[in-house]
Amino acid sequence: MLPKFMFTFASRIKVALTMSITSLARHIFEPRMRELDRHQTQGDALQREVLARLISKAGDTEYGRQHAFGSVNSYEDFVRQVPVNTYEDLKAAIDRMRHGEKDVMWPGRVKWYAKSSGTTNDKSKFIPVSAEGLKNIHYKGGFDTVAVYLRNTPKSRLFDGRALILGGSHSPNYNLPDSLVGDLSAILIENINPLVNMLRVPKKSTALLSDFEIKRDCIAREAMNRNVTNLSGVPSWMLSVLSRVMELTGKTHLNEVWPNLEVFFHGGVAFTPYRKQYEELITSPNMHYMETYNASEGFFGLQDNPADKSMLLMLDYDVFYEFIPIENLDSGTGSSQPSPVPLWGVETGKNYAMLISTSCGLWRYQIGDTIRFTSTNPYKFVISGRTKSFINAFGEELVVDNAEQGLAYACEQTGAEVLEYTAAPVFMDANAKCRHQWLIEFSKEPDDITRFTALLDKKLQELNSDYEAKRYKDITLQPLQIVVARQGLFNEWLKQRGKLGGQHKVPRLSNSREQIEQLLALQ
Repeated sequence: MLPKFMFTFASRIKVALTMSITSLARHIFEPRMRELDRHQTQGDALQREVLARLISKAGDTEYGRQHAFGSVNSYEDFVRQVPVNTYEDLKAAIDRMRHGEKDVMWPGRVKWYAKSSGTTNDKSKFIPVSAEGLKNIHYKGGFDTVAVYLRNTPKSRLFDGRALILGGSHSPNYNLPDSLVGDLSAILIENINPLVNMLRVPKKSTALLSDFEIKRDCIAREAMNRNVTNLSGVPSWMLSVLSRVMELTGKTHLNEVWPNLEVFFHGGVAFTPYRKQYEELITSPNMHYMETYNASEGFFGLQDNPADKSMLLMLDYDVFYEFIPIENLDSGTGSSQPSPVPLWGVETGKNYAMLISTSCGLWRYQIGDTIRFTSTNPYKFVISGRTKSFINAFGEELVVDNAEQGLAYACEQTGAEVLEYTAAPVFMDANAKCRHQWLIEFSKEPDDITRFTALLDKKLQELNSDYEAKRYKDITLQPLQIVVARQGLFNEWLKQRGKLGGQHKVPRLSNSREQIEQLLALQ
């Protein structure tokens, strides 16, 4: 007869063999969920701890010495001694870092640089990504995304299949050994734990291809016969890959290809214009969608409640946040600077431009995004737009959040689906009239474009009192105009600029007509 401990051991082995990989993996994520509970009540304290940690680590860098980090003992000291910065303010220091100099804005040598997207000019921004930043910001954000999803989805089998993860590409940085520049997604894939590669698709060499059109086909062919359970990427580019999967398989719905598909972790652009297309493509009632706020500069938030579109601001990463009220953005003229507030000074319902200080060497850096807090206990928010992606040519202050909600309403009423869009002011037409001009590429055109236009204009007035005032009796602004873009126009425009695929996205709103004129010239 076998000893009792052998029976116990054998029974445990039997139980383990019947458990899914996801069930076993849950135990890895559970401790982190207990840590995240501090976000509910101790947000301010967490941020003070982050600031103290960053200042301490960077004290002996050139930037730390220049700004007397050694004497910073409070947030008030930090504000007095460190200026608010734009990319142009830090560009020279970042370029020195790219050339291999150590201890400039963060200890040691930073080898990786995320080439930023979403800018209308041709000059790229190169955002330093330190080893600490990879671990304590970007990968920590990915880990927490999975942790929160597993908590919210008790029946998940996430790890029992493959993750389809889209990425960009990278290239050498000034030909320095082991130093590269590229899309953040490519940097994350290049440095990912080899064990994770066993759970993802496509293979690394495919994921890092630079030609998106070739990569799109390769990804679809590699993934279509795998057991894909989850997707991660920018909604517009992921939709392009999924469309190719459907072409190759001849299926009607994506869940016929991947019956165990359960979640799309998305970010980079607003999901609202794409939601209906995904819901038509993926008809499974078990499909979930989870928004994340991950940018070249860091990972900042995630949707912790499926019933709430707001995201939880991640407060214990290597990121210290400050916020500039939108109305104060233009105060930074001459020797004066805009007046930010720390986390504990924000109010709900107001639009703020976000500043960050991070373990990648960015100090009080304006990232160009605007957010609006929906709650301060815990701190939850929605992305409302970009500091350079709005229209305020006539005092209307139209932001991307207004545009997304307006388009969603017009689509719902007319059965339309928007693929891409951009808008800009017409300062004066042949009849001396001013208006907004929208260039929209539809994946499904509205039943009546005139009605769609009127509905969009009406909804924008409901959402934005400044726009409504300027539209009053057509005195300042005439009704908006919509130009229907031909299929593929926006992708052709991006391709001409070497920005097709990866994390690149179409700028939505602009006070300048430069980009819309370029697009119209291709139309």
